[in-house]
Parts: sequence; structure tokens; C-alpha cells
Amino acid sequence: MAIDKLRALQAFIAIVDHGTLTRAAEATGSSLPATVRTLAALEKELGVRLLQRTTRRLALTEDGRLYLERARRVVADLDEADRLVGAQHAAPAGSIAVTAPVLFGQMHVAPVVQQFVRLHPLVRVNLMLLDRVVNLVEEGLDVGVRIGPLGDSTLVAQQLGRMRRVVVASPAFLRRQGAPQHPDELRDAPCIHHNGVDGHLWAFSEEGRSFMVAVRGALQSNLSAPMLDACAAGLGFARCLRYQAEPLLRAKKLRIVLAAFETEPWPVHVTYPSARLLNTRTRMFVQALKSALAPALRAT
Repeated sequence: MAIDKLRALQAFIAIVDHGTLTRAAEATGSSLPATVRTLAALEKELGVRLLQRTTRRLALTEDGRLYLERARRVVADLDEADRLVGAQHAAPAGSIAVTAPVLFGQMHVAPVVQQFVRLHPLVRVNLMLLDRVVNLVEEGLDVGVRIGPLGDSTLVAQQLGRMRRVVVASPAFLRRQGAPQHPDELRDAPCIHHNGVDGHLWAFSEEGRSFMVAVRGALQSNLSAPMLDACAAGLGFARCLRYQAEPLLRAKKLRIVLAAFETEPWPVHVTYPSARLLNTRTRMFVQALKSALAPALRAT
């Protein structure tokens, strides 16, 4: 009859750790005769003696020492597997600190957070919406959503999709100004842009060649919302990430122009400090983000 190998390994380890068959039987909740039979059956199956038994003590043989090391590893791996599977089915609890760009967070991440805490009432989420690159480790954050190329980092990053960078204008403005046929036409047109160092330099691509166009206009801002509101009011062209203009595009208050000259879309990632130490609540939240955002980003 085949022996219960896991029970036999556990009994063997207990015998070594406790020094006697009697104490090992007590530790494993078995009887002394059953423990003796288990050890004998294990040695018979292996064809080697694992322990030298005398009237005073038990001593490992050379084969026993080699087998003990591997037996401990097997039992530890099985315990870890049980723990991981159990954690997958345990109700998530505790805190998660999440960051994302302001508007993208309001439009796409906040609804995921709301649904997640509704489904998992033992979880608390601190959502920080910031239009700057955040160091997750230094600022004690668990998960970040980032739009754009990632710099060198030890973070784990999973791509959710890609986001177009588009030039937009209002239909009324295009009727007055005319729709541009080439990005160079923007040099002399009224444009609304970010007030950063390179905010007035808009990147484009033509036949695989990238180039920049310097734009100018009467209005600039550090936030996209007032720029796009001004654009919808007919004050000029604006360049933004597609999601930022999406409500105004759906309302037909803005139109995309120069689509043929767009550069490669920017990647959108969910990032976190370490995959190996990811707890259940964070792992489940990352999966919720991927499930919710990946379909939406495929459509942009």
C-alpha cells in the first residue's frame, strides 16, 4: 500500500526536531505505534535508513541528512502554497494609497475606487490625484496610474493601453479659420498651450519623421481644463491627451484635426513597488483597474 508521503515527511521532520519518537507522536497528534510504522514505511519506500536508533537516542544517517533538507523544503513550499491560495479567497482588508493624474483620476480611476470599496467594505482607499510624477516608495503609495513613457525605475509596471495626443478646435473656430492641412500652419494660428518650458512646442510625425512646431497664442495655462474650455469657446487650437477632451468631443464642442500627423500614442501603466510582496487587497485592486480601464483605453 502506498504511504501518505506528506504525512510521512511531516512525521520524519517532527522526529528529528523533537529528538524522540514519543515526543514526535505527541507533536503530530499521532500514536507512538503509528509514528513508528510511518517512519518504517518511509525508509522501506526509499530503500535507505534515515535514522540510526539506539536505546538512548536517534541520529540522522548521511542519507537522512540529505533527505531532511529536501523534506523541509517540500513541506515549506506546500505550506506557502496553502497560504497563498487561502489569501486569494480571504476577504481583502486594510488600506491602499492610490495616485493618478487629476482629470484622468476623476474620470476613470475614481469610479473603479468607488466600486472596489463597495464590493470590499473592509478596504480603505486613499485616492491622491496629482498632475506630477509621484515617487511611490518615497511617498508611501501602493499603486500609481501613469500616462506617458516611464523612466528608469524599480517599479513593476503593467500597461493598460495607449492614449492619443490630439490637436482640437471648436467647429465655429474651424469655420472661421479653416481646418489646417499640415502642422506648419499652426505657427501663425492662435493656439492655447501649457505654460511649461516646452509647452509651446508641439510634436508631430510625418512619414516616420518626428518634428516640432512652435506655437503661440493669447492664453496659456498649467491645467488642461481651462485650456480646453477656452478652445471650445473658439479662442484657438489646443493640444491635449484625448481623454482630456473626450467630454467636449462627445458634446461636439470640439473636433480633432491633423490626426494623420499624430505621434505615437503614449502608454498608460498601472505601477506598484513590488510584485513579490503584493498583498491581497492591492493585487485585487490592480486587477480591478486593469479590467475596467483596458477596454476603455483600447477605444481611444
